[in-house]
Parts: sequence; C-alpha cells; structure tokens
Amino acid sequence: MNISQMSQTLFYLIEQQSNSEKAVNYLRQQVDAFHVNPQVSVFYRVFTALPRFVGKQQIEVPEDMAFALERIRPGFTVTGWTIDRLARVWWLLQLPADDKDAYLNTISQLFKAAEMNELVALYSALPVLAYPESWKFQATEGIRNNIADVQSAIMLHNPFPADYFDEPAWNQLIMKAFFTDKDVTKIIGLNERNNARLAQTLADFAAERRAAGRSLPAHMEELMS
Repeated sequence: MNISQMSQTLFYLIEQQSNSEKAVNYLRQQVDAFHVNPQVSVFYRVFTALPRFVGKQQIEVPEDMAFALERIRPGFTVTGWTIDRLARVWWLLQLPADDKDAYLNTISQLFKAAEMNELVALYSALPVLAYPESWKFQATEGIRNNIADVQSAIMLHNPFPADYFDEPAWNQLIMKAFFTDKDVTKIIGLNERNNARLAQTLADFAAERRAAGRSLPAHMEELMS
C-alpha cells in the first residue's frame, strides 16, 4: 500500500467535511512543525490533543472517496467514523517509517498508553500502517480487550484480521464476536476465512446452547456447514 497516497486521500476527505477549516489549518500547522522538529514527544502530544482542535462530529464519506480508499487499500473504509478518529489515523501516517525499530516502538508506546478513543483509532489504522506483519500480535490484543468499541474497531469493517491472522487467531476473533454479540456480517473475510476447525468449534458450542435450551446467535449455523 502507498502510505503517501493514503495520507493525501484521508487529508482531502478531512478538507471535504463541513466546517473543517479550523481543523485543516491546525493539522497543516502541526505536520509542518513535526517535519521541522520530528520529536516523538511532539508526535504523541498532537495525537492525544487532536479531538480538541478538530472536533468529534460524524464524517460524511462521498462515494468517490470511499472508492478511492478501497482502491488504495482493499477493504479499508472510514464510513461511520468521527473526524477525530479520521484525523488520528491520518496523523499516524505522518510518522516516518524508514527506521523500522523506531517506527514500531513509537506506535507501540501509543497502544500501551492509549485511552479508549485513542485505541479505537489505533486499531482502525492497522490496515494502513507500515510493516503490517509486525502488528499481528497487537491486533490479537484488540480481540482480547473488553471494551466494546475497541473490539469493534479491530473486528468489524477492518481488513487486517482477514489478511494477516493465522487460523487460531482468526477463529478466536469469530468466537469472541459471537460471545460479545457483534454483527458478524460486518467482519471482512467471514466466509472466505471459514475453516473446518472453526466449524467444529461452533458446532460444539451450538450443541451446548441447544442442550441448555438457548437459541443460537444469528449467522452461526451458516459457518458450521
């Protein structure tokens, strides 16, 4: 994936939002300052402060923009996001990726210190970050997280798990989605990544539910065949 192209497209989408002039000016000022003084402390400060300067309103995504994002990164969508979430993902793409260790460490520290909305943005960004193979373990941490919005950020409308999870991690995601009442139809790769081991696990779970006189979650039976 071309990170520069994705960055430009996300910024153009921010510019298209209503009443975005203040946000756009702030983002331009911050990225210019970061290029002059690329200190990690500056990067962290801006990431944390973004909602105060860009707002938290729901964004509108025109069809042509949705298509452009899909073309750059298949499966990637920002539909349903707020502008601070969008701005944070864009900001993550401003971090230089030439030094792999520094890049991974800088973003990993964000994951460790993040509050809920920051985690949502971070997990949403996984499909467009550099060194995607290096984020597989972090992505599984999102599955184990107990905050619903964080779970949804990695489970739903996110192509990263389908593209990079091995079979055990994928199966864990599907089971956790059912346990937490997620709409599994929003999981990218749901049918393509179905497998015999998952089908058997679901069948065993279904048998326990039926024995207890309980109904099955929607769409579970479809994955058992």
